[in-house]
Amino acid sequence: MARESGPTRRSVLRSATMLAPALLMGADAMPSRARQAQKQPAGEQEVSTVEDLMREHGVLRRVLFIYGEAIRLIAQKGDLPPAVVAGAAGLVRRFVEDYHEKLEEDYLFPRFQKAATEVDLVKVLADQHQKGRTLTGEILTFSTAAALKNARDRDRLQGRMELFIRMYGPHAAREDTVLFPAFKKLVSPAEYDALGDEFEKKEQQMFGQDGFEKSVDEVAALEKQIGIYDLAQVTPRV
Repeated sequence: MARESGPTRRSVLRSATMLAPALLMGADAMPSRARQAQKQPAGEQEVSTVEDLMREHGVLRRVLFIYGEAIRLIAQKGDLPPAVVAGAAGLVRRFVEDYHEKLEEDYLFPRFQKAATEVDLVKVLADQHQKGRTLTGEILTFSTAAALKNARDRDRLQGRMELFIRMYGPHAAREDTVLFPAFKKLVSPAEYDALGDEFEKKEQQMFGQDGFEKSVDEVAALEKQIGIYDLAQVTPRV
């Protein structure tokens, strides 16, 4: 996502907001950062702190669809490639749990607790993070070729994926519609923007350049392997 050699997504927008008054004063009066941004080639569009978190939920939701198809194949005794489920669970472990949820736990939840706002919701969300990590560990354990040949282990895998889907659909939706909008009101614009830059920096540290885009590519490859990549196939014929 972010590149050390150029401006971040957020810095591009901040510089752009300086251009309007500068135009009224003349080009010579432009702040130097604004003049520099003007010279930069067109790059990525600005992504706000909350938008970043919400689109990461999009990766999670696509994993839920993969789990749903895996459950269907197990129930119908279809051909389920174990590597697909293991790959999806691995992506959840790395991108959702070790990165996305850690950001929430380290930067969002403490601010709500300090402000005594949405405390009950934050407590439930934090507990669900822990339960999710337990489920992911079990999904990884049972998503092997040997386990899928064992009826009991297949049932366990199906059950863990069902629990994961049931919890994380509402979990992500509640964060998107309640927690994230409330967070934006809880911090100052300067703090909000600084946190966005911090999130971006941590993402690059963990995943390198274009971490989000790599995760999207990874989940798309898994969808293709399990046969659900074509979005048109879920369009109802009515």
